[in-house]
Amino acid sequence: MSEIHGFAVHAAGAHLLAYKYDPGELQANEVEIKISHCGVCHSDVHLIDNDWGISKYPFIPGHEVVGIVVALGSAVKDRTMGERVGVGWQADSCGICEWCRQGQEHLCAKSQPTCVGRNGGFADKIRVNSKFAIPLPEALESENAAPLLCGGITVYSPLRNHGVRPASRVGVIGIGGLGHLGVQFAKAFGAEVTAFSTSKDKEAEALALGAHHFVNTRDTGALKKVAGSFDFLLSTVSADQDWQAYVSALRPKGMFCVVGAAPSPIQVAAFSLISGQKAISGSPTGSPYDLSEMLDVAARHGVKATTERFAMAKANDAVAKVKKNQVRYRAVLTN
Repeated sequence: MSEIHGFAVHAAGAHLLAYKYDPGELQANEVEIKISHCGVCHSDVHLIDNDWGISKYPFIPGHEVVGIVVALGSAVKDRTMGERVGVGWQADSCGICEWCRQGQEHLCAKSQPTCVGRNGGFADKIRVNSKFAIPLPEALESENAAPLLCGGITVYSPLRNHGVRPASRVGVIGIGGLGHLGVQFAKAFGAEVTAFSTSKDKEAEALALGAHHFVNTRDTGALKKVAGSFDFLLSTVSADQDWQAYVSALRPKGMFCVVGAAPSPIQVAAFSLISGQKAISGSPTGSPYDLSEMLDVAARHGVKATTERFAMAKANDAVAKVKKNQVRYRAVLTN
């Protein structure tokens, strides 16, 4: 097998540099994918800067990969040559723990992220366990589908797993890379959707994406007005908020679910959870099964990421723009 060429980071916060590596022998359960598109996720920025303390250098970032299968390991039966597939945050799992046996591989203690301790998608090719190479429905454009593989599944999983349905009143907090997809999926579930944003200028866009209502969270009275209104609130923001006000915005039995990692601990009064039987939860990405279902739902309901395209060679420019929150809403690298 030939070398793989990409762009790697060699130290925390460093620029991406051209990099090549020998992937060695193709393992029996692996596929090799020729990459056409790779999304640039905020998680890539965190990994480049080692914000989470898990990065191992040098490595090639990128975990929203779309491409074509160009090689099959000897034991692979679930993929075919020339098939268009997507790879998200996860590239492998142990396959035998209770979570893997339940089809919840994303909860496996030995879960192997696509670009932690291995090389990701800012490259011409990638190899993963075939189970984590998910076929893409024909209706989805590769560029708009790439961000669904991490950003999309991150918002789809909690809506799906917490039983959002047409009777649900859902709020999506933060209308950015994750939130603009959360609004679309919540609408696809038939829910009444409210978009929360600090940017008043995102109102028209949020409504166009499918929100029924818009709350400008810079207006201090606005959050108080919606107290006791929501069955499910999805927080996609990575900045500290008035969490208590959001818990107060829940109806009895309401769920506040966190998918954006704010820097400080979330503090709420215990009694505010007890009295209305409310809950706070978190959600990571999703299993291969969830990914496959999410892509199918996106194809049928016309859910797609709003993207800004960059050539793969301009990966540094894309990362810099994502870092400054200047992309609406997801950057995608193309080969």
